[in-house]
Amino acid sequence: MKTSASVPAGSEDAITAGTVTDRLTEANQHYAAAFTDPGMDARPVLRVAVVACMDARLDLHAALGLELGDCHTIRNAGGVVTDDVIRSLTISQRALGTRSVVLIHHTNCGLESITEEFRHDLEMEVGQRPAWAVEAFRDVDQDVRQSMQRVRTSPFLLHTDDVRGFVFDVRTGLLREIDPA
Repeated sequence: MKTSASVPAGSEDAITAGTVTDRLTEANQHYAAAFTDPGMDARPVLRVAVVACMDARLDLHAALGLELGDCHTIRNAGGVVTDDVIRSLTISQRALGTRSVVLIHHTNCGLESITEEFRHDLEMEVGQRPAWAVEAFRDVDQDVRQSMQRVRTSPFLLHTDDVRGFVFDVRTGLLREIDPA
């Protein structure tokens, strides 16, 4: 697997030249030069929405065997089902035809090592308490269950019968399904 973290020794100058955003926009120029319109619309082919953590170690498309256009992907810290995730899922289902929801948390998540005190620390630093909750957790399995329950009980979602939750192991790449009970 090739990643930015596995750049050959002596190539540091190539990475540090310019900003990371400069590097990304340059890569986009190369991508766009070979780009052809895939001719698809915003409706996912598999009619599934995947909610997952934003952790950089999760390559969801590769891990799930997905191709461009197969799913909607909603990511945030922890893969937690928040009001904004419900908003995105509602649009995904009601306007764009998804029927299934897959929730993916992972081992060694950063939200397991912080607490809600993070909000207090931010308030002390910037003089304003964030309106959002950190949604930290100690038990990843229980947090997946909580997220499944939030999806299943949302009055805004039409399709809550096919909601499944998993924990992705960042060391093995395997998914472990979580029993909702």
